[in-house]
Amino acid sequence: MKTIRFPRRAVLLGGLAAFLSGCASKFRSYGGPEVTRVRLYKGQRLLVLDGADRVLQTYPVGLGFAPEGHKQFEGDGRTPEGAYVVDKRNPDSTYHLSVGISYPNEADIAFAEAQGLSPGGDIFIHGGPRPGIDPTDVRDWTAGCIAVTDRQIEDIYAMVKDGTPIHIFA
Repeated sequence: MKTIRFPRRAVLLGGLAAFLSGCASKFRSYGGPEVTRVRLYKGQRLLVLDGADRVLQTYPVGLGFAPEGHKQFEGDGRTPEGAYVVDKRNPDSTYHLSVGISYPNEADIAFAEAQGLSPGGDIFIHGGPRPGIDPTDVRDWTAGCIAVTDRQIEDIYAMVKDGTPIHIFA
């Protein structure tokens, strides 16, 4: 019986290729029903993706570090409440992936400016927390964003399109 020998480089490269092929991309595809609305129930820490005739998916969430009440000013740690739309996405987010919310609207801006303050902005649904950087021992840790796991934001990023309404309830 003759032994077949493989060059070490071929074995290492083959192993590396097999390993990398098993790594899933953070960009998923979605071919299901269209998400027609997103609902966030802050009190229940629940994000709901609605289709035309049924709930498509639900996710538990974390919120801003001071979650009660409507976001009014930059740095207040609150998550907004009201009617907004998904208006952008960030494939290179510090938090894996992120989907932007159109906060602040005109009323939010007017209220904050009347107080001589900034309403803040950059409110996203995003992944995380990042171990070693963000707190992993508290539920509400963001500066006002809506946090889900990295795996969940991959699904949300694929399912929810720009222009989708999002309604955020207390």
